[in-house]
Amino acid sequence: QVQLVESGGGLVQPGGSLRLSCAASRSIFSIYAMGWYRQTPGKQRELIAAITSGSKTNYADSVKGRFTSSRDNAKNTVYLQMNSLKPEDTAVYYCNAHIVVGAATADYWGQGTQVTVSS
Repeated sequence: QVQLVESGGGLVQPGGSLRLSCAASRSIFSIYAMGWYRQTPGKQRELIAAITSGSKTNYADSVKGRFTSSRDNAKNTVYLQMNSLKPEDTAVYYCNAHIVVGAATADYWGQGTQVTVSS
């Protein structure tokens, strides 16, 4: 098991930046992938960024070139740097740990952090 705690959300003007953090309760070194999802009311949670244990990253087209995911294994923390924010980026952002052990998988979630982009 792993507990995840997100932080860093808030209110920012369009064009601004925020950095989200996701602190894990244990080592993330061997976790298959850490992901960032976001959700708005009435919509499904969508994957916007992921970083593997080998630090390979993938991004949704909607955030590519603006968001960057990174990880600090020594601090058991992953980050999401969000630049050039747009009003449509407003959502609750969730951190996810996707664990693979043999044929078994498990997903763990943080509590979410609100990001509001508005002037």
